[in-house]
Amino acid sequence: MAGFSTDAILLKKIEYGDHDLIMTFLTDSEGKICVIAKNAKKSVKRFSGALDLFSVHNIQCRLPQKNKGAMIILSQAELEKGFINIRSDVFKTGYAGYWTEMVNTFLEEGKAQPKLYELLLFSLDALDSGFIEKEVISLLFQIRFMSISGFSPNIEHCGICKKSIDNIKQKHIRFDFKDGRIICADCLSDASRFGMDVTKGTLKQLFWINTTDIKRAARIRFSKSAMKEGQILLESFIPFHMGTDFKSLAFLRRLRQER
Repeated sequence: MAGFSTDAILLKKIEYGDHDLIMTFLTDSEGKICVIAKNAKKSVKRFSGALDLFSVHNIQCRLPQKNKGAMIILSQAELEKGFINIRSDVFKTGYAGYWTEMVNTFLEEGKAQPKLYELLLFSLDALDSGFIEKEVISLLFQIRFMSISGFSPNIEHCGICKKSIDNIKQKHIRFDFKDGRIICADCLSDASRFGMDVTKGTLKQLFWINTTDIKRAARIRFSKSAMKEGQILLESFIPFHMGTDFKSLAFLRRLRQER
């Protein structure tokens, strides 16, 4: 029977019947795929360790032959990275859940997204290892996710008069959620009121981590105020732009309030 093998990150799983699971993966070669794992809750040999979200596996899949509209069958999954440090930290779990929900919500099935796969894998690795602050990794993931996905915000120059951010005199610049762009004080109007004011320094740091080499970008140091400002900006703009209230983001916000 025809099939394929690929590395994959588990984004979502739901129970199907008494013993099966329907699982959504972001794969290295096939993009997002939805598969059925028959008897997954009973088969330790074929799916050992494959039931944890965010984990990385090499999966083997079989394509349906008789019914072309049927689901892909997951025949085997070999665990490569379990990210135990993410699972043992509720905040890290919250961030990983937000990223994977974002990816799962945005992507259509069957379209290869190697850059997005690499970004998610890098971010999970960094989150698990702890050598970079989780808040910084989340900023990096979000801004690069938007760039890869084709709706990267304009934070380089005024979206109306095209004045570069370095030539805008004001310390705080309005970011317009509706059009995903910054607007200088000279160009502000009623139409650009739905957004927030952001300091130039924060905007320039976000632009830098989006455009430089990812390993260098991940090591940038944000002040607490810049980190908080970037967090509010991206976690407000992305749900607005995608038209989605992320359950994982609501959970993450509750954790922050309780801390």
